[in-house]
Amino acid sequence: MISDKIILLALEEDLGLGDITSDTIFPPAAQAKAVIRAKEDLVLCGLPVARQVFELVDPSVTFTPLKQEGDNVQKGEEVLTLSGPVLSILKAERTALNFMQRMSGIASASRAYAQVGAKYGVMIVDTRKTQPGMRRLDKYAVRIGGARNHRMTLADSVMIKDNHIAAAGSITKAVAKIKAAIGHTPKVEVEAETPEQVQEAVNAGADIIMFDNMTPAQVAQCKKLVNGRAIIEVSGGITLENLEAYCQAGPDVISSGALTHSVPAKDLSLKIVQYIC
Repeated sequence: MISDKIILLALEEDLGLGDITSDTIFPPAAQAKAVIRAKEDLVLCGLPVARQVFELVDPSVTFTPLKQEGDNVQKGEEVLTLSGPVLSILKAERTALNFMQRMSGIASASRAYAQVGAKYGVMIVDTRKTQPGMRRLDKYAVRIGGARNHRMTLADSVMIKDNHIAAAGSITKAVAKIKAAIGHTPKVEVEAETPEQVQEAVNAGADIIMFDNMTPAQVAQCKKLVNGRAIIEVSGGITLENLEAYCQAGPDVISSGALTHSVPAKDLSLKIVQYIC
């Protein structure tokens, strides 16, 4: 699923020199069965990562999913069972839950956004506003929820933003420099904040124009300026509450940092259901 390095760092952060409580109470040979349940409705995400956590702590732990990635899970439902050494289960518990809770939160938000966008034929995508070091997981969770990914890294595609425009001198100059250097195959996206910038981006030959921090009414107005000559992306201040209004304005794509940068984690818990000394 991901490099073991991220998981090992998380385990090191949580375990330190060991679990003083569990190590004191339980003998090494003690076995247990446990279950992870949803404590609220959610879109499940993170099963492969949780499996990796338990495997790295102790390959002898049996990990049995009861649900699949992307399933809608109701409060109280069991999502997986575990059996093996009680010490291993308890040492992996918090790290596995932390990954699953964040990823399920992102997947749940992405599902809600994607369902609104689907009604209007608008693609919902994420941004690079992800947890440091966790981008692959954050963006994976977005896909599990049903939304799409914007660029993963700065090397993935051209996006001329406000600071590029300011430093280059204009949208026209920035686009010209890019097109002279990279050839004809990559798409060029330009961020525009005003109708004048939208018109300049169209005239400069931008393939994608991102309407940044505009109201739905301004989006509808600027769409007329584009008139089908570029893909229209809308971004900035998009929430689930105002998403439908932006979709009705007619963009092709809506990108929202809220899918990853401030989404609340979903609540899951692990409970020991049988202890075998």
